[in-house]
Amino acid sequence: MKELEEKILEEGIVLGPNILKVDSFLNQQIDSELILKMGKAFAQHFKDKNIDKVLTVESSGIAPALATAIELGVKCVFARKQQSLTTGDNVYHSSVYSFTKEVTNELIVSKNFLNEDENVLMIDDFLANGQAAKGMVALVRQAGANPAGLGIVIEKSFSDGRKVVEDMGIDLYSLARIKSLDDGKIEFVEE
Repeated sequence: MKELEEKILEEGIVLGPNILKVDSFLNQQIDSELILKMGKAFAQHFKDKNIDKVLTVESSGIAPALATAIELGVKCVFARKQQSLTTGDNVYHSSVYSFTKEVTNELIVSKNFLNEDENVLMIDDFLANGQAAKGMVALVRQAGANPAGLGIVIEKSFSDGRKVVEDMGIDLYSLARIKSLDDGKIEFVEE
């Protein structure tokens, strides 16, 4: 997605060879027009998958997932990273290690919100090592649902996340694929 790549070049900040800060338009402040275009792009790519629901992980995946769900005319569900008092014990859960934050999170979704035989499209902000993707797939499969695809806003193609996702047999579509962040320079994979 050319417009996303341009935004990354314009506002993205490289904090090291593995970390790209995009909080000015995706992770804290949200560029609403760009998010809507992302939703349209994801919906267009996955339009033939008969999507019943969109799943993401709180919090940075919520905006692109919601935009996608609106385009597809389906509900959007997000996995919580912490159990709340209102969640109860009737949940699906999966442990996920975050390399960026160096913590293990327990992803939790109420069993009321993922149903057997649903086609679930998973959306997330970043794909690096594939751990969040594995966690979402585990939640979908616990529900007896079908992980119908994974949409990623920004893929760090220099990490092994794509291979992890493809090895699970999941249709992967990334809007921007970063080849390298070496020397503070953002280089995209040429498609």
